[in-house]
Amino acid sequence: MTSTMMTLANDPKNVFFTGKGGVGKTSLSCAFAISQADAGHQVLLVSTDPASNLDEIFGVKLSSRPLPIQGAPGLVVMNIDPGAAAREYRERIVDPYRGVLPDAALKSIEEQLSGACTTEIAAFEAFATLLSDDGVSRDFDRIVFDTAPTGHTLRLLKLPAAWDDFLTENISGNSCLGPLAGLQTRKRVFNSAMLAIADPSQTAIILVARPDLASLKEAERTRAELAGIGVVNQHLAVNGIFPETASGDPLATALSLQADRALNDMPDALRELSLDRFPLVGFDLLGIESLRSFSQKKTPIADVQSATLDSQPLGFISLNELIDELAGQSQGVIMTMGKGGVGKTSIATAIAVALACSGNRVLLTTTDPAAHTDKSLEGVVPNLRVSHLDPESETLRHRAEVMQQAGANLDQKGRDLLEEDLRSPCTEEIAVFKAFSRIIDQGKDGFIVLDTAPTGHTLLLLDAADAYHREVTRTAQQVPEAVLRLRDRLRDPDYTKILLITLPEATPVHEAAYLQNDLKRAGISPYAWVVNQSLTPCQLFDPFLKGKRSRELRYLREVRETLSEKAVIIPLQPDGIVAGLRSTLGKKPLMSRISHVPG
Repeated sequence: MTSTMMTLANDPKNVFFTGKGGVGKTSLSCAFAISQADAGHQVLLVSTDPASNLDEIFGVKLSSRPLPIQGAPGLVVMNIDPGAAAREYRERIVDPYRGVLPDAALKSIEEQLSGACTTEIAAFEAFATLLSDDGVSRDFDRIVFDTAPTGHTLRLLKLPAAWDDFLTENISGNSCLGPLAGLQTRKRVFNSAMLAIADPSQTAIILVARPDLASLKEAERTRAELAGIGVVNQHLAVNGIFPETASGDPLATALSLQADRALNDMPDALRELSLDRFPLVGFDLLGIESLRSFSQKKTPIADVQSATLDSQPLGFISLNELIDELAGQSQGVIMTMGKGGVGKTSIATAIAVALACSGNRVLLTTTDPAAHTDKSLEGVVPNLRVSHLDPESETLRHRAEVMQQAGANLDQKGRDLLEEDLRSPCTEEIAVFKAFSRIIDQGKDGFIVLDTAPTGHTLLLLDAADAYHREVTRTAQQVPEAVLRLRDRLRDPDYTKILLITLPEATPVHEAAYLQNDLKRAGISPYAWVVNQSLTPCQLFDPFLKGKRSRELRYLREVRETLSEKAVIIPLQPDGIVAGLRSTLGKKPLMSRISHVPG
């Protein structure tokens, strides 16, 4: 490519940017698209992120119809709403059966299409249409996607049984194969898209990460999962590298050293990928010119140095005050939720340690396969147990139970179809759901501090608890009591307290707001927001950090004034909250020191 931003092997037409919330994939995809348009290409930029902020970035109202962007000749942009796509997808599948199948059968089909898989398949269909459409191929030299199909989606789509008249053969009972039935009539489009994604000459995947070890490990997990299904043209973009500073500011120096250490210690497999580095910027990446400057890896020094802010936002409480409130009960569930990279695991650990040190029985656990609860804290912190819900072992356990129970009375063809159904990634979600129910149930005997997975599957799991309840009922002769009680316990604010974790930046705040809205639709209200890694409470000397701090204020106000009645602010510390906690262990009283341990 002729772009000055990054060079990709094989000059692919399709470029997917993937990464967890807050790593900067939207900024990078927008800047890349602009750089391609500036190089003379006709470019289509597409987002399927349900919390897309392309409208805010470009200052226009976007829809599913491509819109040319003023100031960037050759660039057109569109948003695809996964929720709307899922609704259209469901209707297209169900409508031909109205008046043909009995009402009970129609209800069964609609239930099949109520969960996470349908939303993912509908989003993929939107990708597939763009990838395989001859008109799009003629009109555009580059198609840039902000968010890529996950390995979960691609593995799901490899299940072949969905093509074999699945709906007419299985009109009773719920199944994870149901959502695939809508692709029966679009095999050509589907197959063409799958081939394009796996073809290095047509498609490149950009793994976006931050310069910290946790983010890089998550990028490696994504790399391995995609490589395992044949998607090999991958590149690494490390975003947010702190610029060198001569200010003598201790925080600035520490941030620079942290980035160096993370890049030096990144997983070996990532080192084999081509790498592009992008600096941390002290200005909002909004508008064509700021994105164009970013694509050239420039930081406008005048802008960075001009804005300073030393005021403390009103209405926020400290982490210590939040823990004091939580400790007012002797039992219950505390869940940290949010996108990847915002600090859920660290904050969950801090809360669990503080509650345990104040004399409470505490279990610290996670449902996130990429998270690692610190087992070394057991034995060091009194009253604290630490565990990790392993999706793989839970899935094996669930498969065995289903085959023994639901498969007992099936003929060989039925057992074969059931076995294939259980190879679906949806099976893992059901297995984790059951284990999740068991964990929530333990909140009646003490504190459960639960670090949840950062993906949209957690949200959809909670939002579609009824559908998952039906699925467990379908595949088990006896539904566990913990599953039966789960919905009421999640909706009981005295039993379950959800903390939404975010960063003082546009994308993490807006994604958390989207998460909050969906939780409320499921009858669940978050207890508090936690704004992590904020520069606002920090004493700063570095002009770059001062400029970046000034831009936090709008997002802090948004959280406090429009999104949450209770909000916590935690100052940035490069080594993280857990490292700070370790220095407090054995020093009394810990509870009085927790507020001095920034996250």
